[in-house]
Amino acid sequence: MRTRRNSVRIIMSAVLVMTPALGLATQATAAPTPEANALAAPRQLTAMQQDLGLTKAQAEERLKIEGAAIKAAPQAQKAAGTAFGGLWYDETRQKLVVGITDQSKAAAVHAAGADTVVVKSTAVALDKQKTKIDKLAGKNVPRAVSGWAADPRTGSVVINVQAGKRSQAVDAFVAKVSKSGPVEVREVNAKAPQTFAAGTVGGDPYYTGNVRCSIGFSVHGGFVTAGHCSGAGAAVYGWDRSRMGTFRGSSFPGNDYAWVQIGWGWWTVPVVLGWGQTSDKLVRGSWEAPIGSSICRSGSTTHWHCGHVLAKNETVNYGNGQLFYGATKTSVCAEGGDSGGSFITGDQAQGVTSGGWGNCSGGGETWFQPVNEILGAYGLTLHTA
Repeated sequence: MRTRRNSVRIIMSAVLVMTPALGLATQATAAPTPEANALAAPRQLTAMQQDLGLTKAQAEERLKIEGAAIKAAPQAQKAAGTAFGGLWYDETRQKLVVGITDQSKAAAVHAAGADTVVVKSTAVALDKQKTKIDKLAGKNVPRAVSGWAADPRTGSVVINVQAGKRSQAVDAFVAKVSKSGPVEVREVNAKAPQTFAAGTVGGDPYYTGNVRCSIGFSVHGGFVTAGHCSGAGAAVYGWDRSRMGTFRGSSFPGNDYAWVQIGWGWWTVPVVLGWGQTSDKLVRGSWEAPIGSSICRSGSTTHWHCGHVLAKNETVNYGNGQLFYGATKTSVCAEGGDSGGSFITGDQAQGVTSGGWGNCSGGGETWFQPVNEILGAYGLTLHTA
């Protein structure tokens, strides 16, 4: 059993790694009000001001508006019906936007609280094309191809190629996946994505073998984290190197999720650690934030940073045949050891950190595994406040 002094650290570290969306088992949790989402801790507002270039008043207003947008998204999608072409948050308009292929659906979507834009392809069609590309790509993807995702704002599947690294191999890959339908090639940062696990070092993490990762969200009976950190059956040790739990499920590559069953005096709490940069955040649900929304991340190496949701259902190429499907891409930075950490918008869990490029000194991008998929895969229930 942990001592009283240790228990404080356990509560803080037991929820650091994931912040994505609440699982299906907890979808019945009451939806947060816009006012609740606006009540961010003062230091969270400071982090958003620093990373997103906002004033305090702008950060508060953004949290309020985005909270309402997240809540409106399911009904807006339902209103669009078969004409639904995806949705995203437009920072300029400060509105939830729904793409539609049939202008006659606009009035119903507006009544649900969203703006509309006519797009050339439905979300269903784009997802089908992206799935075809996943199959056509195979495992031998050129390292210069960072990944691919359907972009509802352009109505196309975008192939991300590292700047300055276009080659015959890349062109051949693009030609092969174009058999699925038209694709758009977009140049991105020249650095290749990588996972964010790290060798054993000090900090406030969990350890497994010679790897340090960050804890994700608490679930009843344990916590969720990244699958690349270890495999099923591996022993887990807490920040103080005392036995903490065991990996009961793990999936990587393909997915990047895992869950750890805890014991030995450790317990779960619905908290994401703020690392002194912001107050520790209570987790109240997992409403999924749309593309364009602001999002923050907590991890044991670089602690608390914020950015935006850039894409969803992206396939990421980590190299050596390691593809990660269904990732959410963000402009948030991360570094080694942050893997498994929390992504959160307001008080709504979004996902666990997988990998990315760059660092928190010079900037970068990070992908996460959506939390609801993890909960559904293992039949887990998110621990919420």
